[in-house]
Amino acid sequence: MSNKKQAFVKEITPMEEDFARWYTDVITKTEMVDYAPVKGFMVIRPYGYAIWEYIVQHLDRQLKETGHQNLYFPLLIPESLLNKEAEHIEGFAPEVAWVTHGGNKELSERLCIRPTSEAIICSMYAKWLKSYRDLPYLYNQWCNVVRWEKTTRPFLRTAEFLWQEGHTLHVGRGEAEAETRLILDIYRQLAEQLLAIPVVAGQKSEKEKFAGAECTYTIEALMHDGKALQAGTSHFLGQHFTEAFNICYSNIDGDLVNPYHTSWGVTTRLIGAVIMVHGDNRGLVLPPAIAPVQAVIIPIAAHKNPAVLTAARELEKALRPHLRVKLDDDSGFSPGYKFNKWEMKGVPLRLELGPRDLKKKSITVCRRDTLAKIELGIEESAAALPQLLTKIQNNMLNKALKRRESNTYTVSSLTELQEKLSDGNGLAKAMWCGCRDCEDLIKDRTGATIRCIPFDQENLGNGCHFCEKPARHMVYIAKAY
Repeated sequence: MSNKKQAFVKEITPMEEDFARWYTDVITKTEMVDYAPVKGFMVIRPYGYAIWEYIVQHLDRQLKETGHQNLYFPLLIPESLLNKEAEHIEGFAPEVAWVTHGGNKELSERLCIRPTSEAIICSMYAKWLKSYRDLPYLYNQWCNVVRWEKTTRPFLRTAEFLWQEGHTLHVGRGEAEAETRLILDIYRQLAEQLLAIPVVAGQKSEKEKFAGAECTYTIEALMHDGKALQAGTSHFLGQHFTEAFNICYSNIDGDLVNPYHTSWGVTTRLIGAVIMVHGDNRGLVLPPAIAPVQAVIIPIAAHKNPAVLTAARELEKALRPHLRVKLDDDSGFSPGYKFNKWEMKGVPLRLELGPRDLKKKSITVCRRDTLAKIELGIEESAAALPQLLTKIQNNMLNKALKRRESNTYTVSSLTELQEKLSDGNGLAKAMWCGCRDCEDLIKDRTGATIRCIPFDQENLGNGCHFCEKPARHMVYIAKAY
């Protein structure tokens, strides 16, 4: 390894040494984000935002294919609206940012900057909905929200973040519950198929559910450091909000009734998940499906042989219809520097083209996921490289799944859970009675939380592993972001 390459790699703190520092190094040195002047806010730079765009495009298409439509609601919500659902406002009150002045004039009523949009959306639904024939309402908005977090980390937990929030209304309870499960499955597919992140799907406990919901469904992912991350949630809200905001319609018999309500969302924290699931000590490792650049062409010794640069440009032109390709023809940096730059940025494929490759009419292809190199004929590259990207995508999912499985274990007591977590993080499986006292005890003693009650239940015993009561569920427990 050259001195220049060594210096470049050392710019990133090894994750084994300091995972939080590693994460910060990766997101800043790859120019994904920068810190804004206001503490807790982030600037998403083009490389990071491009990843979000691919997530948006995929999910937006899936939602529209299932009948959902996009609209947009205001950023500011009157305090009187927010106060209409007491449990909801109590859950968000510590994080709400308030607008008290318009210009130099004090407002007669405070306006909250939306932490979520149930209140403003419900006020409009109450205005619009008239008849059962109007239902279902299958609406979604892409927007930003503000939650005044005390401790922040770009993408994972910031004072402002981007997301989509769907809010639907339905005639029947069953139809609304089916909607929440449909959306959760769309989120699961997004995580596994697009982001190559395996997830556990299930229901949140009463303690961990969304404020104002009857039940919350979640997908949970395991990060490289063994901590869990809530990657998406879908909430069955019942009639809590529709009653509080007087949303009603005339049913087929002419009676006024309240519809059933759901809400659901994923955020830019998915980008943080991608970084922490797939990244390594060289930097990002991006799944091809969301990589802004899927292949980078690096000319070798082009200053000595002009034909190399000509061939590289022809290769870029030939590949462009088939994948997202970039030619790095900057003569101010050595090939070694470029190798490490694009390695750090997580580009799935590096294509090396030099004088010897030209003679053989081939390119040297390096995979970012395995760092393996292969030789490929230039003429076959347009057909072969997309297939190789598919292999990389699948390999990344399988690799992440194996890591999660190797860091998942069963515990049969609180003491065993404490011992396991003292040795390192991971997903613990255990039987639970369903009682809040037990759940509080787990968090107080270990700092871990019940991440979810998985849909795929396993029978690990008849009794709760944390008290003497009968067990009701198998649960996943972990420390989490």
